[in-house]
Amino acid sequence: KAVVSTQSTGMVLSAKHKDELNCAIADYLKTSGYIEAFNHFVQEADVASDKVTDKKFSGLLEKKWTSVLRLQKKVMDMEARMTDTVKEYEGGPTKKDRSADSWIPRPPERYCLTGHRMPVTRVVFHPVYNVMVSASEDGSIKVWDYESGDFERTLKGHTDAVNDISFDASGKTLASCSSDLTIRLWDFVGFECMKTLHGHDHTVSSVQFVPTGDFIISASRDKSIKVWEVSTGYCTKTLVGHREWVRVATISPDGKLIASGSNDHTIRIWDIATKDCKLELREHDHVVECVAWAPEGCTPHINEAITTENPKAAKSPGPFLVSGSRDKTIKVFDITTGSCVISLIGHDNWVRQAIFHPSGKFIVSCADDKTLRVWDFKNRRCTKTIAAHEHFVTCLDFHKNAPYVITGSVDQLCKIWECR
Repeated sequence: KAVVSTQSTGMVLSAKHKDELNCAIADYLKTSGYIEAFNHFVQEADVASDKVTDKKFSGLLEKKWTSVLRLQKKVMDMEARMTDTVKEYEGGPTKKDRSADSWIPRPPERYCLTGHRMPVTRVVFHPVYNVMVSASEDGSIKVWDYESGDFERTLKGHTDAVNDISFDASGKTLASCSSDLTIRLWDFVGFECMKTLHGHDHTVSSVQFVPTGDFIISASRDKSIKVWEVSTGYCTKTLVGHREWVRVATISPDGKLIASGSNDHTIRIWDIATKDCKLELREHDHVVECVAWAPEGCTPHINEAITTENPKAAKSPGPFLVSGSRDKTIKVFDITTGSCVISLIGHDNWVRQAIFHPSGKFIVSCADDKTLRVWDFKNRRCTKTIAAHEHFVTCLDFHKNAPYVITGSVDQLCKIWECR
């Protein structure tokens, strides 16, 4: 019988590595029951008898072999991603051909921002300056230059996870809310905390300025939505009706309506002046993670999408609302009729955030399936899927004027994506 020996294979191994390999082969032959081959091999390879019984070589050959297979798969995956990236650069539009209407994020990311010590919960672009802000479960808020990828500063004050952040229209004031039950207002010129608002009885999960900037709205695990006066820090209204944790509350562009999403699987539409619940939407089958109003520019595109599926449908003036849920779907609602007009299916896990593209032609979403997706909602299809992070993608924002998207993740990273 032919006997395999490492001494005649011509491999570039040190004497120590050759000895270890021989011992591993001897262990494999013995444990697999190839006794005759084992005896020949030990004799020919001159393997010491005490090393044959050494436990450190037990199963070593199989372990090394499976490691090689795993590495081969990783190499193949990386080669496939590299091929996709080359196609992106070669096939994507050039800067001259770019139209802001069709900007969509393309891999690879331009910058990967590190600094948070726990999952990132929210990322937002500044409305004026070339900076972005991130919030995290580590209790901090960080400011970054999104054009250079440089870290600028940290805002500290919250004593628990920061769940949401929001700028007023001028960008001079930042609001943040936390699991420490408070809302803080920050002077974004001097970077000092101006006010701390107390009133919620549980985790505050969402905060947003009304368009005029003189009030903010908040949503909480205490099942309520509150309206606060910025100048005094007083709570002026409390809206109750949800039966579970209110995950998110957002104000309509005209400042008259609030849309809220909850663990009770519903979306509610509220009249901010009267505090009345005008509408309850029950299309989702699980927790509603996010809601966002459609900008006015979306209306013709949504109406076109509606008539594509139903040519007899009448055009609606809106307003429209997009939502994302743990049922893995994204839905668009016509608030005038209270009906779901578009449903997008494709994410493989909880949808964490869904927003309209600045042009109004697309919806951009992120989810716990670790992807960032772009949806052509007129044709009900996903046109772009990016493997954005190594863990759940919790949040995103799309710059209103510049070709950038930012994402945040449980992997503690923020990523800046350039659009083409």
